[in-house]
Amino acid sequence: MSSSPTYSPLRRRVRRHGMLALSPLPVMAVLFIVLGLANGDISQAPVLLVFVLTAIYSLLTLRGLPLSLRLNCFAKGAGAADLLLMVWIFMLAGAFAATAKATGAIDAAVELTLLALPPSMLLASIFLAACLVSFSIGTSVGTIVAIMAVVKDLAAPSGMSVVLLTAAAVGGAFFGDNLSFISDTTIVATRTQGCKLSDKFKANVRIVMPAAIVTLLIYLYLGQGHAYAATEQGIALTDVFKVLPYLLVIVLAMMGMDVLLVLIIATIVTGLTGLLTGSFTAAEWMSHTTAGITSMGELILISILAGGLLEVIRRGGGITYLIHHLTRRVRTTRGAELSIAALVSLTNLCTANNTVAILSVGHISNDIAERYGVDKRKSASILDTFSCAVQGLIPYGAQILMAAGLAAVSPVEIIPYLFYPMLIAVVALLAIVFRLPRKYSN
Repeated sequence: MSSSPTYSPLRRRVRRHGMLALSPLPVMAVLFIVLGLANGDISQAPVLLVFVLTAIYSLLTLRGLPLSLRLNCFAKGAGAADLLLMVWIFMLAGAFAATAKATGAIDAAVELTLLALPPSMLLASIFLAACLVSFSIGTSVGTIVAIMAVVKDLAAPSGMSVVLLTAAAVGGAFFGDNLSFISDTTIVATRTQGCKLSDKFKANVRIVMPAAIVTLLIYLYLGQGHAYAATEQGIALTDVFKVLPYLLVIVLAMMGMDVLLVLIIATIVTGLTGLLTGSFTAAEWMSHTTAGITSMGELILISILAGGLLEVIRRGGGITYLIHHLTRRVRTTRGAELSIAALVSLTNLCTANNTVAILSVGHISNDIAERYGVDKRKSASILDTFSCAVQGLIPYGAQILMAAGLAAVSPVEIIPYLFYPMLIAVVALLAIVFRLPRKYSN
């Protein structure tokens, strides 16, 4: 990978100051753990405060430069064109998600999915419902909240273990978190790797679909003999109408349309749907849209801070130092892909947040991909898949804690039945080792 002329005078300093330049990353990991434990749980760490403190510390690592130049370096990374484009995407995604929720689209999606599936395959139905809903709405947390309301109602009448049902819901939630076109992790992974959403999806789905199929078969086997009383309620036309914007997002994204344009169209269509179904007034539509944009504020600030932080690390030679030591025994694209998988997995273990993990190491992974010729569609898939696998298996992750809390069970009880996160880690590792899919592994 060729270096920018701006940094050429710094090459001699890389070996001497590489560890110091890179030190903000372990400092950030320690802050996540310490501040999280101070709040009672790692997942409760104040993420924005962690990034602010780490950014301040990073400025101290640029020794020998006046404060104004250090701040200029940070501002250069924070104001990068690709980062600001990602901010636009986050705002539009927030507006779309909030507007869709206000129309009742999430509840409609859950109801339609369960109505379409036979009551005799309850466990598999919960998993499939979570997969479809999470793929539509792009958030694992939102899916868990919606599906768990159903789980609590169906567990006792069916005689099915609430732990098993909860695990099925959590596993399905990560299906969409990994693959949805409007998922935070997908947006960050594709933007940091410089590839299209549709291209990343085509590569990613080929990797994880075997895991989804095997998981479904497992839940079909474990769920034998358990069913629930099917509702006599038919499919309401308004419910079908409410989920159309989700289908529109999927179709437009698959056609290769730019994500910004997809989200603009989807937000407008969702708003019109809400007006036509009487879900809200025009004034309430504007209020929901504003609330959705505002809800992305913390993620936007974290993204900006992460951009500035990584530019400071890069300027000090930390990125070169990290790539050198991380890949010093790497000679092939296979080794580079394994390095990317290890990097995002370890970061996710420390941060307990898969979006933050990808934000933290996405550009570093992009540098590794460029140096060793890794297909950007596959590097984006590796980042997203391994971060979701780790996030779906750590008992202190927000998703598992929320699901366990809603089901009134221990997070540790759920872990052994989280087959989907386990299997996507396995199939993603096999895809690296055996160079699959072939189209993205040259």
